[in-house]
Amino acid sequence: MDEKKLAIIATKGSLDWAYPPFILASTASALGYETQIFFTFYGLQLLKKKLELQVTPLGNPGMPMPMGMDKWFPILGMTLPGMQGMMTKMMKQKMKDKGVASVEELRELCQEAEVKLIACQMTVDLFDMDSSQFIDGVEYAGAAAFFEFAGESDICLYI
Repeated sequence: MDEKKLAIIATKGSLDWAYPPFILASTASALGYETQIFFTFYGLQLLKKKLELQVTPLGNPGMPMPMGMDKWFPILGMTLPGMQGMMTKMMKQKMKDKGVASVEELRELCQEAEVKLIACQMTVDLFDMDSSQFIDGVEYAGAAAFFEFAGESDICLYI
């Protein structure tokens, strides 16, 4: 039987959107899937050596809020000064309290599990990004190369 394949396209570069591609990829790899994550546009932020990720600036109405803040969050959102920083700190603390690995740890786990981390060359060029800012082991390819793998995949996810 051929090895199953999982292709993930990561397009978001915020703290709240950093977890899904790495959790899904590391889990799939542990289950025996050949796995690739194609990082494009803002998703390239997840490949930087120094991560300075924050929660999505506009927030997410589905985010559970402490102390009854959920009643006010849809109205105020992240428009108030300091809200993005406060929500980022709260989310990081919640992850730590619940024993969830950091984004850096999950990314390392993916690399140890031989998940291919592929940076979109066109986006790197478009944004004049310096590849020396990225972690070691990142591969560079265009969309066509990713489609070759994705076309043979059992599962393809867009995150």
